[in-house]
Amino acid sequence: MPVQYHQFQISDEDGPADPDLPREHTGLVEVQDGIATIHTGIHAGDVDVTVTCHTQAPQPGNEVWEEIVEVSLHSVSGELRVRGLMDDLDEELPVLSFAGPGDYRLRVHARGRDTAIDLAPEEVTEWYLVQVWPAPAQDVAVLRQTGTYGASVRTR
Repeated sequence: MPVQYHQFQISDEDGPADPDLPREHTGLVEVQDGIATIHTGIHAGDVDVTVTCHTQAPQPGNEVWEEIVEVSLHSVSGELRVRGLMDDLDEELPVLSFAGPGDYRLRVHARGRDTAIDLAPEEVTEWYLVQVWPAPAQDVAVLRQTGTYGASVRTR
């Protein structure tokens, strides 16, 4: 997944993708104006992103993950996808709104964001797991926050 300006995004082709929930910036995920922005430690380069789709809430990842946050998004078109900020993906990740238009819960996991802060490494130094399942809109839930970079983003 290509990253520019410390971010990649999850959005719906026909936008807006967010339900009417209070806005909260967790240091990992920020939902605003119909777009979920995932904040990376690297400034530019590639990160590894895995997407898994579930019919109900799966178990969160294990202790390998430094940050885990859940957010709700709404898909208008049924084309809720992970997208690069300025570049197209080398290969398409699965459509997150696999059950068609409607409400979904996303659990975003991150690790490695403290490895190359503000740099543009040639090798992958950050990994992300996005678990998604159909679910009514809920407030943001922070399940784990142990990264130094995430803490610095939350204070901005």
